Formats: sequence, C-alpha cells, structure tokens
Amino acid sequence: MIAARIRAAQPPIRSASYPEAPALLGDAADLHRMELSLVVRHSLAESERFYRGIKHDTRFAYELFRRAIVEQNDVAWEYIYTHYSPLVESWVRRSGAFVSSGESSEYFVGAAFTKFWKAISARFEQFPTLASLLHYLQLCAGSVVVDSVRAQSWAEMLPEEALPSNQTPQAAPDEEAMERVYCEEFWSYINTQLNNEAERVVVFRSFVLGLKPCDIFQDRQDLFTSISDVYNVKRNVLGRLSRNPELRSMLAS
Repeated sequence: MIAARIRAAQPPIRSASYPEAPALLGDAADLHRMELSLVVRHSLAESERFYRGIKHDTRFAYELFRRAIVEQNDVAWEYIYTHYSPLVESWVRRSGAFVSSGESSEYFVGAAFTKFWKAISARFEQFPTLASLLHYLQLCAGSVVVDSVRAQSWAEMLPEEALPSNQTPQAAPDEEAMERVYCEEFWSYINTQLNNEAERVVVFRSFVLGLKPCDIFQDRQDLFTSISDVYNVKRNVLGRLSRNPELRSMLAS
C-alpha cells in the first residue's frame, strides 16, 4: 500500500505549471545554489518532456540525487523515492525471480532504494550522469530480488546454525557477474549430489521455480504417486545435503 499512497500523493505534472529550464544556466555551482523547490519543479518539467519524447535536460534530476545522497537532504530523497518508485517497481516485477520470492513488490522497492543508498553514498562521483545513476538503481532492484530468493534457498538447504551470522548477501550490483558464476557452480555441485530424476525435479522446481509440492505432483504424476512422495523426496534430499561438509564449506566461503 505504501507505493500506492506515494503515487497518489505525487502532484500531477502539467507543463504550464512549471517554468522553462534556464537557457543560460551556468556551471554546477549555479545549480547547487538553486532553491530546492525550484530544482524539483524543473526536474518534473524535464521528466515530462522526456516521456513525451521532447529534448530534455537531466541536470535537475541529477542535482536532486546529489543533494539527497551527498548532502543527505531528506526532502530531495523523499522526492526521488516518490518519483522513481513506480519505475523501480516495474524493474522488480520484470525480474524472473520475483514470482518465486514470496515478497511484495513494495518490499523490494524499499530494499532496492536502501541498497542503492548504501552502495553509492561513498562513491557518488563515479556516477556522472542521471543515466548512470538510474542504471545502478536498476541493478539494485534486480539484485535484491535475486538475493532474497537465494537466501530462502540457502535457508532451506541447510539448518540455520550451519550458516555464518554474516551470510546475508552483501554483494554490490557491479559484482553480479561473479555472483552468476558462483550461482552456476553452486547449482552444478548440487546436481552432482542428486541421485535420480525425481530428486532433480523436486530440487529444481522447489528452489529455482519456487513451486509447492502440490504443483510439482500435479505436473509430474509420472514420477510421483502422491503429494506425500514429493514431500518425502524433498525431506530426504535436504537432510542429506544438510550433512554434506563440502556444501557447508561452499556456503560459508
């Protein structure tokens, strides 16, 4: 409901309500000295021009990000969250892992902004354009969904005491390539520990597709005679994997 309230509270964008961007805006210092309310108004106007396919100026939106992150201006941050939440939510919903996450899109929107804030605060200067900031925010949106699903899978694979206390995913989005390699190695190893097709079907459909035992039974009645069979296979596999020292070491590394 939070995202819906935020969208409802956002003022309508009407081009007549906002001033034209200053034609002779000087250097960055001029923009830094501009009243925040005026920066917001120009940013809204330029955003409208973007969505209409008209030539637009991204300096005002970028300045709002700078004030929010570098100057830690709460009003600027509130505007950014309000204005870009619908966009972040669309990125979350496009993630292939979202459906199996079990969380709401609103939860991931908040998590994406939080991860973005923490990751970018100390290195804002590495993102010189609005496009680079939004691309990073998009990576954060995808990353928090994947991290959530992966954490759920690990939690079911091993008992809680087998995981180190700092196992919560901490990787920044620009490490996604390394994470994908690790993920592939992880599931490749899991596959070598499965004894038959029934186990492979249960593990893949439970932890990758996020299906429930009843759904697995419904789809693969050629392998299982009842839903209880699916539960038994899943329980046996998890019990065996939880005792696997190599898997414990892999997850703890």
